[in-house]
Amino acid sequence: MTIYPKLIEDALRTVRYPGNGKNLVEAEMIEDDLRIDGMKVSFSIIFDKPTDPFRKSVMKAAEVAIKTYVSPDVEVTINEKAKTQLPPEPEKMLPGVKHIIAVSSGKGGVGKSTVTANLAVGLAKMGYRVGLLDTDIFGPSMPKMFQVEDARPYAENVDGRDLIQPIEKYGVKLLSIGFFVNPDQATLWRGGMACNALKQLISEANWGELDYFILDTPPGTSDIHLTLIQTLDITGAVIVSTPQQVALADARKGINMYTNDKVNVPILGLVENMAWFTPAELPENKYYIFGKDGCKNLAEELNVPLIGQIPIVQSICENGDNGEPAVLSPGTPSGIAFMSMAAKLVRQVDKLTIEKA
Repeated sequence: MTIYPKLIEDALRTVRYPGNGKNLVEAEMIEDDLRIDGMKVSFSIIFDKPTDPFRKSVMKAAEVAIKTYVSPDVEVTINEKAKTQLPPEPEKMLPGVKHIIAVSSGKGGVGKSTVTANLAVGLAKMGYRVGLLDTDIFGPSMPKMFQVEDARPYAENVDGRDLIQPIEKYGVKLLSIGFFVNPDQATLWRGGMACNALKQLISEANWGELDYFILDTPPGTSDIHLTLIQTLDITGAVIVSTPQQVALADARKGINMYTNDKVNVPILGLVENMAWFTPAELPENKYYIFGKDGCKNLAEELNVPLIGQIPIVQSICENGDNGEPAVLSPGTPSGIAFMSMAAKLVRQVDKLTIEKA
């Protein structure tokens, strides 16, 4: 079979760009660099910007179209080009950060921030260098959970740049918009302003050398999540939910946000918070108030790891309100559960690192 440029062009006319509904040829997205060598075909697709959310799905659709309308035996190589280049990305401004972990939940009230705080402190207890960024611009809770509400980070000149110095406690470097706003007043910012504030906390802070950079994200899906996904090289995400079906339905959406073709961030694990109630005087007893094994079943269904089942224990609430994460209490049911969760996360990250090597 002889392949002609017209055959390739006709195949690409069947692929539409979701952003404007036009086919790739009509939208002038095909670069004039088509190369045909026997059954090998290579060309470039031009996107407006490197972070175009449709680039992966469009490139895949173009490959499928050529194999469908020309020949399944064609070896297709598609290069990606952009009309505009990105400014320096925050991950390049954090050269000392090894792994970036986003902790998310499909809805509020499932204990995501509690899990995040204990995960960060647990990793620090294991000897890792940890940074924690509270990205919930409108409802920051980390200053309370670390009992540093009155702290006010200051700027210090580092190599000619004025950088914000994170607050350090329990071996964790911490920054939150809560340090810079009145805690008694609502933060009434539009999405763009909130995202710019978040970028500043990432790129204009002296995070230094870190093994883990933990992001406590807002509940649900929002502009904040898109900003983080588009500007940071996120290693993987942890999804927090309760066993309750209404919470699990939203957890599915959170998982999809990270795993769909436009984003493609791996899920490192699910954490089932409030898995059961255990009275302090009867530590062996378990009462499944919100249902049993909801996250465990969801993890099995979606083939993602379950890295933690955290019980409801009164001390977790008390410790959070007092600014002392429960993971600091070794030997307690909650302390054991949170340390186990941190250890399993490390194993998942190590496994992912080996797979990428």
